[in-house]
Amino acid sequence: MTKFMSRQAGEMRYVIRRAQEAELSLLPAIEIKAGALFAKAGLPEVAANEPADLSYLRSFHRHGVLHVAADEAQMPVGFILSGSLDGAGHIHELSVDPAHGRLGLGRALVRAACCVAQARGLKAMTLSTFRDLAWNGPFYQRLGFRELAPDEWTPAMHLLHAHEKALHLPVARRCFMRKEIGDIT
Repeated sequence: MTKFMSRQAGEMRYVIRRAQEAELSLLPAIEIKAGALFAKAGLPEVAANEPADLSYLRSFHRHGVLHVAADEAQMPVGFILSGSLDGAGHIHELSVDPAHGRLGLGRALVRAACCVAQARGLKAMTLSTFRDLAWNGPFYQRLGFRELAPDEWTPAMHLLHAHEKALHLPVARRCFMRKEIGDIT
């Protein structure tokens, strides 16, 4: 469990911790609020996607990593879904309620997922994201991720790319990224 103070001193304390089973039903509302940012960025089709269903969330709760950022009332305001993919940790989703955005919660959630991957003996973390949206590609670059060329993609990344294409995501704007996690700071 990680505790930290928001950047706006004195306002609110947050905790990064493993999600509890009873909280899973609260996460789709966070995903919808976070997804609304895509509509403002000219991607209404992404914002209109259905949130994760409970069976999907339960699978991460049981077999992967599902951390939440909880406020002082212990209510989740953000979450990260991660697991392993082709020998590396992989972030499947990071969502933070915009009302709690820009306070370091996303950074703390990514760090928690990297710590779990490292503890499991994995040497890197990967993800798929929009390269040009400030809270996507540039955010992950600041955390030490680098964009992968298609020749560097693993077999599972090729499958994910095909899935994103089938979902009609604008794949020309998407990229895979990787960060070595031997030394997490």
